[in-house]
Amino acid sequence: MKETLKKLLAIAMASSLVACSGASSAPADTDTSTPASSTGSTDSSVIDDGEEKDYSGYTIRIYSNSNSTERTTWLINEAKAAGFTISIDDNSVISGDTQAVQSANENKDGDLIFGLNETRWGQIVDGDYENLELIEWTPSWADEVGEYKYDGLAYGIVIQNVLMLYRNDEFGTNGEELHFEHWADVVDSGYKWYRQNKIGGTTNANINSALLYPFVDPESPAGGISVDGWKTLWKFCADGVSGGDDYKYGFDPLNKGEVAISEFYSSALYGKIDVAADGSEHPLIGALEPENWDLVDIEDGTYYIAEYIGILDKAGRSEEETEAVEAFCEWFGSADVQADWAEEFDSFPCNEEAAALVYGDDIPAIYEIPNFALTTVDGTDMTYAAYVAEHSAEWTSIMTNLGFYWADQKDAKAEPDWENLDWATLTAN
Repeated sequence: MKETLKKLLAIAMASSLVACSGASSAPADTDTSTPASSTGSTDSSVIDDGEEKDYSGYTIRIYSNSNSTERTTWLINEAKAAGFTISIDDNSVISGDTQAVQSANENKDGDLIFGLNETRWGQIVDGDYENLELIEWTPSWADEVGEYKYDGLAYGIVIQNVLMLYRNDEFGTNGEELHFEHWADVVDSGYKWYRQNKIGGTTNANINSALLYPFVDPESPAGGISVDGWKTLWKFCADGVSGGDDYKYGFDPLNKGEVAISEFYSSALYGKIDVAADGSEHPLIGALEPENWDLVDIEDGTYYIAEYIGILDKAGRSEEETEAVEAFCEWFGSADVQADWAEEFDSFPCNEEAAALVYGDDIPAIYEIPNFALTTVDGTDMTYAAYVAEHSAEWTSIMTNLGFYWADQKDAKAEPDWENLDWATLTAN
Protein backbone atom coordinates (compact mmCIF):
# COMPACT_ATOMS: atom_id res chain seq x y z
CA MET A 1 0.00 0.00 0.00
CA LYS A 2 2.90 2.36 0.59
CA GLU A 3 3.65 2.11 -3.11
CA THR A 4 0.02 2.83 -3.88
CA LEU A 5 0.09 5.90 -1.65
CA LYS A 6 3.25 7.10 -3.37
CA LYS A 7 1.41 6.88 -6.68
CA LEU A 8 -1.43 8.89 -5.18
CA LEU A 9 0.93 11.51 -3.84
CA ALA A 10 2.57 11.84 -7.21
CA ILE A 11 -0.71 12.92 -8.79
CA ALA A 12 -2.39 14.60 -5.85
CA MET A 13 -2.40 18.34 -5.22
CA ALA A 14 -1.67 19.42 -1.68
CA SER A 15 -5.01 21.05 -1.08
CA SER A 16 -7.46 20.90 1.79
CA LEU A 17 -9.73 17.95 2.26
CA VAL A 18 -13.48 18.15 2.42
CA ALA A 19 -14.45 17.26 6.00
CA CYS A 20 -14.92 13.61 6.81
CA SER A 21 -18.49 12.35 6.48
CA GLY A 22 -20.29 12.24 8.68
CA ALA A 23 -10.66 -11.91 26.95
CA SER A 24 -7.96 -12.84 29.10
CA SER A 25 -5.96 -10.11 30.73
CA ALA A 26 -2.24 -9.54 30.32
CA PRO A 27 -0.16 -9.35 33.50
CA ALA A 28 0.29 -5.81 34.72
CA ASP A 29 4.05 -6.02 34.34
CA THR A 30 3.99 -7.54 30.85
CA ASP A 31 5.76 -5.37 28.30
CA THR A 32 6.82 -6.94 25.05
CA SER A 33 7.74 -3.63 23.49
CA THR A 34 10.86 -2.29 25.13
CA PRO A 35 11.82 1.02 23.52
CA ALA A 36 14.01 0.42 20.50
CA SER A 37 16.50 2.65 18.79
CA SER A 38 15.14 5.80 17.22
CA THR A 39 14.69 6.18 13.52
CA GLY A 40 15.18 9.90 13.92
CA SER A 41 12.60 10.57 11.21
CA THR A 42 10.12 12.47 13.34
CA ASP A 43 11.04 15.81 14.89
CA SER A 44 9.74 16.56 18.36
CA SER A 45 6.50 18.53 18.28
CA VAL A 46 6.39 19.09 22.02
CA ILE A 47 6.97 22.74 22.83
CA ASP A 48 7.42 24.27 26.27
CA ASP A 49 7.90 28.05 26.38
CA GLY A 50 9.21 27.98 22.84
CA GLU A 51 11.66 25.15 23.50
CA GLU A 52 11.46 21.42 22.95
CA LYS A 53 10.81 19.52 26.17
CA ASP A 54 12.01 15.99 26.82
CA TYR A 55 9.34 13.86 28.49
CA SER A 56 11.25 10.60 28.15
CA GLY A 57 11.75 10.22 31.89
CA TYR A 58 8.19 8.93 32.33
CA THR A 59 7.13 5.68 30.64
CA ILE A 60 3.65 6.16 29.17
CA ARG A 61 1.61 2.95 29.39
CA ILE A 62 -0.62 2.49 26.33
CA TYR A 63 -3.43 0.01 25.64
CA SER A 64 -4.55 -0.48 22.05
CA ASN A 65 -5.88 -3.01 19.57
CA SER A 66 -4.09 -1.16 16.76
CA ASN A 67 -0.98 -3.00 17.84
CA SER A 68 0.53 -5.16 15.16
CA THR A 69 4.24 -5.77 15.68
CA GLU A 70 5.00 -3.29 12.90
CA ARG A 71 2.80 -0.61 14.45
CA THR A 72 4.21 -0.99 17.94
CA THR A 73 7.80 -0.94 16.70
CA TRP A 74 7.19 2.14 14.56
CA LEU A 75 5.38 4.00 17.32
CA ILE A 76 8.02 3.23 19.95
CA ASN A 77 10.78 4.48 17.67
CA GLU A 78 8.99 7.61 16.47
CA ALA A 79 7.86 8.49 19.98
CA LYS A 80 11.42 8.16 21.26
CA ALA A 81 12.64 10.51 18.54
CA ALA A 82 10.00 13.01 19.67
CA GLY A 83 11.07 12.82 23.32
CA PHE A 84 8.71 10.17 24.75
CA THR A 85 9.13 6.73 26.28
CA ILE A 86 6.13 4.44 25.77
CA SER A 87 5.12 0.92 26.71
CA ILE A 88 2.62 -0.82 24.43
CA ASP A 89 1.92 -4.53 24.04
CA ASP A 90 1.91 -5.99 20.56
CA ASN A 91 -0.85 -8.32 19.39
CA SER A 92 0.95 -11.43 20.60
CA VAL A 93 0.02 -10.22 24.10
CA ILE A 94 -3.22 -8.31 23.49
CA SER A 95 -5.32 -9.20 20.47
CA GLY A 96 -8.51 -7.33 19.61
CA ASP A 97 -10.50 -4.48 21.09
CA THR A 98 -12.23 -6.59 23.75
CA GLN A 99 -8.97 -7.81 25.24
CA ALA A 100 -7.38 -4.36 25.01
CA VAL A 101 -10.12 -2.64 26.97
CA GLN A 102 -10.57 -5.49 29.44
CA SER A 103 -6.82 -5.64 30.12
CA ALA A 104 -6.74 -1.88 30.72
CA ASN A 105 -9.70 -2.18 33.08
CA GLU A 106 -8.22 -5.09 35.03
CA ASN A 107 -4.60 -3.94 35.20
CA LYS A 108 -5.42 -0.33 36.17
CA ASP A 109 -1.97 0.82 35.02
CA GLY A 110 -2.84 2.52 31.74
CA ASP A 111 -2.14 6.15 30.88
CA LEU A 112 -4.10 6.19 27.64
CA ILE A 113 -6.04 4.08 25.18
CA PHE A 114 -6.15 4.49 21.44
CA GLY A 115 -7.88 2.44 18.78
CA LEU A 116 -11.08 0.51 19.58
CA ASN A 117 -14.26 1.88 17.94
CA GLU A 118 -17.39 3.87 18.76
CA THR A 119 -18.97 0.88 20.46
CA ARG A 120 -16.16 0.51 22.97
CA TRP A 121 -15.57 4.25 23.33
CA GLY A 122 -19.25 4.82 24.02
CA GLN A 123 -19.01 2.26 26.81
CA ILE A 124 -15.89 3.91 28.26
CA VAL A 125 -17.43 7.39 28.11
CA ASP A 126 -20.63 6.08 29.73
CA GLY A 127 -18.68 4.52 32.60
CA ASP A 128 -19.34 0.85 31.80
CA TYR A 129 -15.81 -0.09 32.92
CA GLU A 130 -15.30 0.62 36.61
CA ASN A 131 -11.56 1.30 36.36
CA LEU A 132 -11.54 3.31 33.14
CA GLU A 133 -12.31 6.98 33.62
CA LEU A 134 -11.19 9.63 31.13
CA ILE A 135 -9.74 12.97 32.12
CA GLU A 136 -10.91 16.14 30.42
CA TRP A 137 -8.54 17.09 27.64
CA THR A 138 -8.76 19.09 24.41
CA PRO A 139 -5.86 18.91 21.92
CA SER A 140 -4.97 21.76 19.58
CA TRP A 141 -6.14 19.64 16.62
CA ALA A 142 -9.61 18.90 18.08
CA ASP A 143 -11.36 20.90 15.35
CA GLU A 144 -9.54 18.96 12.61
CA VAL A 145 -11.29 15.61 13.21
CA GLY A 146 -14.80 16.62 12.11
CA GLU A 147 -17.59 14.78 13.91
CA TYR A 148 -15.31 12.06 15.19
CA LYS A 149 -14.94 13.16 18.80
CA TYR A 150 -16.37 12.95 22.28
CA ASP A 151 -15.82 16.61 23.10
CA GLY A 152 -13.38 17.12 25.94
CA LEU A 153 -12.68 13.40 26.35
CA ALA A 154 -11.63 11.46 23.24
CA TYR A 155 -10.78 12.31 19.65
CA GLY A 156 -10.67 10.45 16.35
CA ILE A 157 -7.40 9.08 15.02
CA VAL A 158 -8.24 6.67 12.20
CA ILE A 159 -11.38 6.00 10.16
CA GLN A 160 -12.12 2.41 9.14
CA ASN A 161 -15.06 0.76 7.48
CA VAL A 162 -16.11 -2.69 6.38
CA LEU A 163 -16.49 -3.34 2.67
CA MET A 164 -18.41 -5.82 0.56
CA LEU A 165 -16.37 -6.74 -2.50
CA TYR A 166 -17.08 -8.91 -5.50
CA ARG A 167 -15.25 -10.39 -8.45
CA ASN A 168 -16.67 -9.43 -11.82
CA ASP A 169 -14.67 -11.97 -13.86
CA GLU A 170 -15.26 -15.68 -14.54
CA PHE A 171 -14.70 -16.41 -10.84
CA GLY A 172 -17.51 -14.05 -9.92
CA THR A 173 -20.38 -12.37 -11.72
CA ASN A 174 -19.05 -12.55 -15.31
CA GLY A 175 -19.49 -8.84 -15.83
CA GLU A 176 -22.74 -8.34 -13.92
CA GLU A 177 -22.69 -5.30 -11.64
CA LEU A 178 -23.98 -5.86 -8.14
CA HIS A 179 -26.38 -3.35 -6.57
CA PHE A 180 -28.01 -4.02 -3.19
CA GLU A 181 -30.32 -1.92 -1.08
CA HIS A 182 -28.95 -3.43 2.14
CA TRP A 183 -25.90 -5.45 3.11
CA ALA A 184 -28.26 -8.28 4.05
CA ASP A 185 -29.36 -8.62 0.41
CA VAL A 186 -26.24 -10.74 -0.17
CA VAL A 187 -28.17 -13.78 1.10
CA ASP A 188 -30.49 -13.55 -1.92
CA SER A 189 -27.81 -12.60 -4.46
CA GLY A 190 -27.50 -16.01 -6.08
CA TYR A 191 -23.71 -15.92 -5.69
CA LYS A 192 -21.38 -17.69 -3.31
CA TRP A 193 -20.20 -15.48 -0.45
CA TYR A 194 -17.62 -15.72 2.31
CA ARG A 195 -18.65 -15.46 5.94
CA GLN A 196 -16.54 -15.26 9.06
CA ASN A 197 -16.08 -18.35 11.21
CA LYS A 198 -16.41 -16.95 14.71
CA ILE A 199 -18.48 -14.43 16.64
CA GLY A 200 -15.69 -12.43 18.26
CA GLY A 201 -13.38 -9.83 16.76
CA THR A 202 -13.75 -6.20 15.74
CA THR A 203 -14.08 -6.82 12.01
CA ASN A 204 -16.53 -9.67 12.55
CA ALA A 205 -18.66 -7.49 14.81
CA ASN A 206 -18.66 -4.69 12.26
CA ILE A 207 -19.82 -7.06 9.52
CA ASN A 208 -22.68 -8.18 11.76
CA SER A 209 -23.54 -4.54 12.50
CA ALA A 210 -23.72 -3.84 8.76
CA LEU A 211 -25.90 -6.88 8.09
CA LEU A 212 -28.32 -6.16 10.96
CA TYR A 213 -28.76 -2.45 10.15
CA PRO A 214 -32.03 -2.74 8.14
CA PHE A 215 -33.63 -4.83 10.88
CA VAL A 216 -33.38 -2.36 13.74
CA ASP A 217 -36.47 -2.42 15.95
CA PRO A 218 -36.17 -0.62 19.30
CA GLU A 219 -39.30 -2.43 20.52
CA SER A 220 -38.00 -5.91 19.75
CA PRO A 221 -37.11 -8.13 22.74
CA ALA A 222 -34.54 -9.82 20.50
CA GLY A 223 -31.80 -7.32 21.33
CA GLY A 224 -33.49 -4.46 19.49
CA ILE A 225 -33.40 -6.40 16.19
CA SER A 226 -36.42 -7.94 14.50
CA VAL A 227 -36.64 -11.72 14.39
CA ASP A 228 -36.40 -11.44 10.59
CA GLY A 229 -32.98 -9.89 11.11
CA TRP A 230 -31.75 -12.89 13.08
CA LYS A 231 -33.22 -15.24 10.50
CA THR A 232 -31.33 -13.38 7.78
CA LEU A 233 -28.06 -13.44 9.73
CA TRP A 234 -28.53 -17.17 10.27
CA LYS A 235 -28.96 -17.64 6.51
CA PHE A 236 -25.80 -15.60 5.94
CA CYS A 237 -24.00 -18.02 8.23
CA ALA A 238 -25.65 -21.25 7.07
CA ASP A 239 -25.29 -20.66 3.32
CA GLY A 240 -21.99 -18.76 3.36
CA VAL A 241 -18.57 -20.25 2.82
CA SER A 242 -16.24 -20.40 5.81
CA GLY A 243 -12.54 -20.88 5.36
CA GLY A 244 -12.28 -22.57 8.75
CA ASP A 245 -9.02 -21.71 10.44
CA ASP A 246 -7.27 -21.12 7.12
CA TYR A 247 -8.75 -17.65 6.61
CA LYS A 248 -8.88 -15.01 9.32
CA TYR A 249 -10.56 -12.48 7.04
CA GLY A 250 -12.34 -12.51 3.73
CA PHE A 251 -9.65 -11.28 1.34
CA ASP A 252 -7.95 -14.61 0.61
CA PRO A 253 -11.01 -16.63 -0.49
CA LEU A 254 -12.03 -13.82 -2.85
CA ASN A 255 -8.48 -13.45 -4.13
CA LYS A 256 -8.29 -17.18 -4.85
CA GLY A 257 -11.63 -17.21 -6.66
CA GLU A 258 -13.30 -19.47 -4.10
CA VAL A 259 -16.20 -17.05 -3.61
CA ALA A 260 -17.78 -14.33 -5.73
CA ILE A 261 -18.53 -11.95 -2.83
CA SER A 262 -16.62 -11.25 0.35
CA GLU A 263 -16.20 -8.79 3.21
CA PHE A 264 -13.00 -7.07 4.26
CA TYR A 265 -11.84 -4.02 6.18
CA SER A 266 -10.74 -0.88 4.40
CA SER A 267 -7.33 -0.06 5.79
CA ALA A 268 -5.56 -3.14 4.43
CA LEU A 269 -7.37 -3.55 1.12
CA TYR A 270 -5.13 -1.72 -1.35
CA GLY A 271 -1.98 -3.12 0.18
CA LYS A 272 -3.36 -6.66 -0.07
CA ILE A 273 -4.26 -6.14 -3.72
CA ASP A 274 -0.77 -4.82 -4.46
CA VAL A 275 0.62 -8.25 -3.49
CA ALA A 276 -2.42 -10.34 -4.42
CA ALA A 277 -0.50 -12.41 -6.97
CA ASP A 278 1.71 -13.77 -4.19
CA GLY A 279 -1.20 -15.77 -2.80
CA SER A 280 -3.24 -16.81 -5.80
CA GLU A 281 -3.09 -18.13 -9.35
CA HIS A 282 -6.16 -16.00 -10.12
CA PRO A 283 -5.52 -12.82 -8.13
CA LEU A 284 -7.47 -9.61 -7.85
CA ILE A 285 -5.95 -7.00 -10.13
CA GLY A 286 -5.87 -3.23 -9.79
CA ALA A 287 -5.88 -1.42 -6.46
CA LEU A 288 -6.91 2.15 -7.20
CA GLU A 289 -8.31 1.18 -10.61
CA PRO A 290 -10.00 -2.21 -10.18
CA GLU A 291 -9.88 -4.57 -13.14
CA ASN A 292 -11.52 -7.83 -12.08
CA TRP A 293 -13.21 -6.76 -8.85
CA ASP A 294 -15.34 -3.94 -7.47
CA LEU A 295 -17.25 -2.69 -4.46
CA VAL A 296 -20.84 -3.88 -4.19
CA ASP A 297 -22.97 -0.75 -4.65
CA ILE A 298 -25.10 -0.78 -1.49
CA GLU A 299 -27.73 1.93 -1.17
CA ASP A 300 -27.48 2.10 2.62
CA GLY A 301 -23.74 2.64 2.49
CA THR A 302 -21.56 0.92 5.03
CA TYR A 303 -20.68 0.80 8.71
CA TYR A 304 -17.79 3.10 9.54
CA ILE A 305 -15.91 3.14 12.79
CA ALA A 306 -13.42 5.64 14.07
CA GLU A 307 -10.55 4.76 16.33
CA TYR A 308 -10.09 7.33 19.10
CA ILE A 309 -7.50 8.38 21.63
CA GLY A 310 -8.29 9.31 25.22
CA ILE A 311 -6.32 9.83 28.43
CA LEU A 312 -7.10 7.65 31.44
CA ASP A 313 -7.30 9.01 34.98
CA LYS A 314 -4.50 6.90 36.41
CA ALA A 315 -4.21 6.76 40.18
CA GLY A 316 -0.97 8.17 41.57
CA ARG A 317 0.17 9.88 38.38
CA SER A 318 1.71 13.28 39.06
CA GLU A 319 0.79 16.50 37.28
CA GLU A 320 4.09 16.46 35.42
CA GLU A 321 3.51 12.85 34.34
CA THR A 322 0.01 13.73 33.17
CA GLU A 323 1.54 16.59 31.20
CA ALA A 324 3.79 14.05 29.47
CA VAL A 325 0.78 11.91 28.52
CA GLU A 326 -1.12 14.93 27.19
CA ALA A 327 1.94 16.01 25.21
CA PHE A 328 2.24 12.54 23.67
CA CYS A 329 -1.42 12.55 22.61
CA GLU A 330 -0.99 16.06 21.20
CA TRP A 331 1.97 14.82 19.17
CA PHE A 332 0.44 11.53 18.03
CA GLY A 333 -2.82 13.06 16.82
CA SER A 334 -1.17 15.94 14.97
CA ALA A 335 -1.50 16.22 11.20
CA ASP A 336 2.13 15.41 10.38
CA VAL A 337 2.32 12.32 12.58
CA GLN A 338 -1.08 11.03 11.49
CA ALA A 339 -0.08 11.51 7.86
CA ASP A 340 3.05 9.43 8.52
CA TRP A 341 0.95 6.77 10.31
CA ALA A 342 -1.51 6.68 7.40
CA GLU A 343 1.22 6.24 4.81
CA GLU A 344 3.00 3.60 6.83
CA PHE A 345 -0.06 1.49 7.68
CA ASP A 346 -2.59 2.08 4.92
CA SER A 347 -5.03 3.94 7.14
CA PHE A 348 -7.26 6.93 6.58
CA PRO A 349 -6.82 9.68 9.19
CA CYS A 350 -9.68 11.42 10.95
CA ASN A 351 -7.47 14.50 10.99
CA GLU A 352 -8.53 16.35 7.86
CA GLU A 353 -5.19 18.11 7.47
CA ALA A 354 -3.40 14.77 7.66
CA ALA A 355 -5.73 13.31 5.03
CA ALA A 356 -4.98 16.28 2.77
CA LEU A 357 -1.25 15.68 3.16
CA VAL A 358 -1.64 12.06 2.11
CA TYR A 359 -4.40 12.14 -0.50
CA GLY A 360 -4.97 15.72 -1.62
CA ASP A 361 -8.30 15.78 -3.45
CA ASP A 362 -8.04 12.16 -4.61
CA ILE A 363 -9.92 10.40 -1.82
CA PRO A 364 -9.97 6.62 -2.38
CA ALA A 365 -13.39 5.26 -3.36
CA ILE A 366 -13.53 3.03 -0.29
CA TYR A 367 -13.74 6.14 1.91
CA GLU A 368 -16.44 7.89 -0.12
CA ILE A 369 -19.15 5.34 0.65
CA PRO A 370 -22.05 6.77 2.71
CA ASN A 371 -21.70 6.14 6.43
CA PHE A 372 -24.76 4.80 8.25
CA ALA A 373 -22.97 4.37 11.59
CA LEU A 374 -23.73 7.98 12.48
CA THR A 375 -27.34 8.08 11.25
CA THR A 376 -30.01 8.45 13.94
CA VAL A 377 -32.04 5.31 14.64
CA ASP A 378 -35.78 5.93 14.22
CA GLY A 379 -37.58 6.03 17.53
CA THR A 380 -34.42 6.87 19.48
CA ASP A 381 -32.00 9.75 19.95
CA MET A 382 -29.03 7.45 19.29
CA THR A 383 -26.80 7.07 16.28
CA TYR A 384 -26.60 3.55 14.90
CA ALA A 385 -23.07 3.27 16.34
CA ALA A 386 -24.45 4.15 19.78
CA TYR A 387 -27.32 1.69 19.23
CA VAL A 388 -24.80 -1.04 18.46
CA ALA A 389 -22.92 -0.16 21.65
CA GLU A 390 -26.18 -0.33 23.61
CA HIS A 391 -27.04 -3.80 22.30
CA SER A 392 -23.70 -5.42 21.44
CA ALA A 393 -23.58 -7.58 24.58
CA GLU A 394 -27.11 -8.85 23.85
CA TRP A 395 -26.17 -9.63 20.24
CA THR A 396 -23.12 -11.57 21.34
CA SER A 397 -25.25 -13.54 23.80
CA ILE A 398 -27.85 -14.34 21.15
CA MET A 399 -25.27 -15.52 18.62
CA THR A 400 -23.34 -17.52 21.23
CA ASN A 401 -26.40 -19.17 22.74
CA LEU A 402 -27.88 -20.10 19.36
CA GLY A 403 -24.59 -21.30 17.88
CA PHE A 404 -23.96 -18.86 15.02
CA TYR A 405 -20.73 -19.01 13.00
CA TRP A 406 -19.51 -22.58 13.26
CA ALA A 407 -16.06 -22.88 11.70
CA ASP A 408 -16.61 -26.19 9.90
CA GLN A 409 -19.71 -26.97 7.85
CA LYS A 410 -19.87 -30.47 9.30
CA ASP A 411 -20.53 -28.79 12.66
CA ALA A 412 -23.51 -26.83 11.32
CA LYS A 413 -26.22 -26.29 13.90
CA ALA A 414 -29.93 -26.87 13.40
CA GLU A 415 -31.80 -23.67 12.62
CA PRO A 416 -33.55 -22.36 15.73
CA ASP A 417 -37.31 -22.49 16.19
CA TRP A 418 -37.60 -18.73 15.80
CA GLU A 419 -41.20 -18.41 16.91
CA ASN A 420 -40.63 -20.12 20.26
CA LEU A 421 -37.43 -18.63 21.60
CA ASP A 422 -37.03 -17.16 25.07
CA TRP A 423 -35.37 -13.89 24.12
CA ALA A 424 -35.05 -12.73 27.73
CA THR A 425 -32.80 -15.71 28.45
CA LEU A 426 -30.94 -15.45 25.15
CA THR A 427 -30.05 -11.80 25.68
CA ALA A 428 -28.91 -12.24 29.27
CA ASN A 429 -25.21 -11.63 29.83
